[in-house]
Amino acid sequence: MFDVVTGGAGFIGSHLVDALVAQGNDVLVIDNLSVNGSRSIDQHLRCGTVRLLAVDLLADGWQDALTGARRVYHLAADPDVRQSAVTPDPTIQNNILATYRVLEAMRVRGVPEMVFTSTSTIYGEATVIPTPEHYTPLEPISVYGASKLACESLISAYCHSFGMRSWVYRFANIIGERSGHGVITDFIRKLRKNPAELEILGDGRQTKSYLEVHACVDAMLFAVAHAHDPVNTFNIGSEDWIDTKTIGDIVADEMHLANVRQRFTGGTRGWVGDVPRMQLGVEKLKALGWKPTIGSLESVRIATRAMLGSHS
Repeated sequence: MFDVVTGGAGFIGSHLVDALVAQGNDVLVIDNLSVNGSRSIDQHLRCGTVRLLAVDLLADGWQDALTGARRVYHLAADPDVRQSAVTPDPTIQNNILATYRVLEAMRVRGVPEMVFTSTSTIYGEATVIPTPEHYTPLEPISVYGASKLACESLISAYCHSFGMRSWVYRFANIIGERSGHGVITDFIRKLRKNPAELEILGDGRQTKSYLEVHACVDAMLFAVAHAHDPVNTFNIGSEDWIDTKTIGDIVADEMHLANVRQRFTGGTRGWVGDVPRMQLGVEKLKALGWKPTIGSLESVRIATRAMLGSHS
């Protein structure tokens, strides 16, 4: 028996692969290598603990490789919230259609379990903060959020129709080493270009929850081991939040830059589809026995240091 990780060469996927290998599991990574190449999992490939199938889920030829797998961790997706408001089609194809294809391949080949990485953006602009898993109505304001909500519905239907089991994780902002997008990456890039001034999208008061990637993976694996309903849905995030202006201060500080002038583009949103205030309730996971041991500010600082080290 082995585990499959789609998107396993990506940011969160590669950290999940690290953890699965550390548990002694055999892992098959399916990834089109469009983001990071294979460098994030090269050490495992050299050791033979991980196999790589470099293919796009929208193509064919990978489905039979699922035969004999005990579980699919489905992380492959188009994660760009901003771009989904400009060109929606890649988000629809790479999220909804790809997830359907994975589910169908699992059904045909008898793979019983899926772990799926969803997002806080499925809640839209929630009026209850921290937002619990049972919050309604679910009205996403981005195509990305809508695509992930559609995937959740497909997964639920497959589990109840075909006797499968799933774990669905609605993430806060997950940050850390190997991340290639998001606010910290954006700020590092801008300050490398102009150390005197930092452009911040919106008014800088967007306030959200952040969690370092190792804590996120720990929560994922904990819930898999302890929750056994047909569909197990959990929020994963820290129990506090931080505003964008403060993140800019932390990044500048970690880059040893003084007197950085912050320039704001204005408005309450950083971009179309941006949710200005987000914090997830994690009481459901806490009741299971897991709680975050790190907050948003510490997560941002640790992630910034790791990302600066990887880009030096």
